[in-house]
Amino acid sequence: MKRYTIFVITENFIGLLNRITIIFTRRGINIDALTASESRIPGVHRITIEVTVTEETVIQLVNQIEKIIDVIKAFHHEDSGVVYQELALYKLPVSRLDGGLEKIIREHHAKIIAAEQDFVVLELTGHKEKTRELLELLKDYGILEFARSGRVAVAKRMLTIDSFVN
Repeated sequence: MKRYTIFVITENFIGLLNRITIIFTRRGINIDALTASESRIPGVHRITIEVTVTEETVIQLVNQIEKIIDVIKAFHHEDSGVVYQELALYKLPVSRLDGGLEKIIREHHAKIIAAEQDFVVLELTGHKEKTRELLELLKDYGILEFARSGRVAVAKRMLTIDSFVN
């Protein structure tokens, strides 16, 4: 089994994301991460899905997704075929800020994006392994909250949405 990124280029219709995720549910496949956003073309959106499956399974998934009427195009890549990042936010009590924590923040290239009276929020952009590593280190500092986005990715191949829409 390998990790794959599935890209779905679609129009933005209510219920479409549900129809796509049902394909995974029926097959008993867990979605590792999912993000949906607008594209640079008005009315066209992109859904990025991260899964760990066999090559045969990812091909079947993409083919089934493409059968959905409002889907313009779906395709997949292995990790080596995409450039991707995730965003993680960590909320920590202000009382735990000290030299040791500041050193960890610097070493991991995280940054403080909000400072309130009782807590600070750190931001880190990177791969899941990098954000998870920082999470483990921050547990000793009484982490209050943690949130990580899904994968945001672009294919390394020179594909543009225009080639599918026009």
